[in-house]
Amino acid sequence: MSSHHVVREKQEPALLVLGLDNFPDELLGQLLEWSPTVIATRQTAEALIAYGIKVDWIIGDEGHNDLQSDVRFMPAGNHTITATALKYLTDNNYTSVNIVTNELNLEDYESFAGKINLVIFNNNKKIYAVHPGFSKWKPAGESIELLSPASGLQCAGLKKISPGKYKTTADSFFSFDFKESYLFIAEEV
Repeated sequence: MSSHHVVREKQEPALLVLGLDNFPDELLGQLLEWSPTVIATRQTAEALIAYGIKVDWIIGDEGHNDLQSDVRFMPAGNHTITATALKYLTDNNYTSVNIVTNELNLEDYESFAGKINLVIFNNNKKIYAVHPGFSKWKPAGESIELLSPASGLQCAGLKKISPGKYKTTADSFFSFDFKESYLFIAEEV
């Protein structure tokens, strides 16, 4: 007996590739498993194409396309590359995006945290926005880091190691509650 999966467009997270320094090939393969919409900078597009990966969009000025057929260009205009890509995705009803980047500036993502599910891969960390009452199961001894300020923070299933850094206390759920509408947390990949 075999199973067949029908994947509809925009059902799987899009993939925004802003940088690939030290990013594991195996994890990249996992992010590409269901053929997401791939958006890249010109530089990262060249690297992806060298791996044989189809790129859908290149952010930047339209020019001659000598990289791959059927690639569309997304001009950044007066916006950052990140804002241009995320605006395109939210305007086109994507519900989530995986982002691979060498440089992390959370300000680039803050205005989109309530509009699209963001998962950012940076420096061997998986970073995402969580809402009050968030909980997740993790094995004991896993590191969790708060990357945003949180007022009225309450947590369960975690031991504070240093300011903003925690470890899970058991093979169980950990949780955060706070007053902001969301905050960014990081876990090791």
